[in-house]
Amino acid sequence: MEILKSSQMEELAKEVFQIESDSILKLKERLNDNLENAIETIISSKGRVIVTGMGKSGLIARKIAATLSSTGTPAYFLHPAESTHGDSGIITREDVVIAISNSGETIELLNLLPLIKRFEVPLIVLAGNKNSTLGKASDIYFDISVEKEACPLGKAPTASTTATLAMGDAIAVCLLKKRGFSTEDFLLYHPSGKLGKGFIYLVKDLMLKDKDLLPVAHENDTFLETVDLISKKRLGCALIINKEGKLTGLITDGDIRRILLRYPDVSVLQNESVMTKNPKTISGDDMASKALALMEKYSITSLAVCDENNHPVGILHIHDLLKAGVA
Repeated sequence: MEILKSSQMEELAKEVFQIESDSILKLKERLNDNLENAIETIISSKGRVIVTGMGKSGLIARKIAATLSSTGTPAYFLHPAESTHGDSGIITREDVVIAISNSGETIELLNLLPLIKRFEVPLIVLAGNKNSTLGKASDIYFDISVEKEACPLGKAPTASTTATLAMGDAIAVCLLKKRGFSTEDFLLYHPSGKLGKGFIYLVKDLMLKDKDLLPVAHENDTFLETVDLISKKRLGCALIINKEGKLTGLITDGDIRRILLRYPDVSVLQNESVMTKNPKTISGDDMASKALALMEKYSITSLAVCDENNHPVGILHIHDLLKAGVA
């Protein structure tokens, strides 16, 4: 085989991209009732999706199972070679099996067929030959055949595995949409990292809620009294309430500086005349991620937490989010 010259590498890489992208695009022409049937079969199943494949197909099967699991469809990878030594016990009568084999004749997968048929488990097959043993045994068949592999030898699974992975992604995304799987759901399955933690914690889990520590002042309190309150509570703000105990305003450290510059005599001021009216609030039952989004949108560092009657029950500060790893 001719050794590749440096000047030829880019062209070969582009050829690989073209072959593999063409293989994926051809999948569009093969979609029919098989996709809808597969989605309905999996959705109506009371069990899990068992994804199995051997060799390179097995690696793709693992990825498809992982994608399904992270998008709301419980899925497991079953190694077909281990299945005949007891691991096939993972398959129950309520499951759905997705079997992947380019040839459709992988012996380790064929060994699973008696159990699948005996349990009457729906079998979805992704293969390159519908007339293969696996293809004929399928309840739902997806044609993932390719005209040629990207490998110059035509041996290493390249375009075929790419096409299979794309088909698996298509199934997973359709299931995601069918289930109404939301961003919040996705992040709950991905708790590591800042975004995920934002959907684990509720505001009430992180907020300051000790009434003795909350800086609460009344509308008719003097501005200087409130400055003293803010200094003592050391939260950088004060929650201003009316006679009914409802939140009507907020005074922050930044407000204090602006008020001192604006008014020559602050001793005569009352909170009602200088407070920020109708401040941004959040519910204790909201996700911490929502609080972070509000803080970022309005460039603020703290939020008043109110109940359904707009009575303040806590304060959430950006520092609370930082400590929890949300921000």
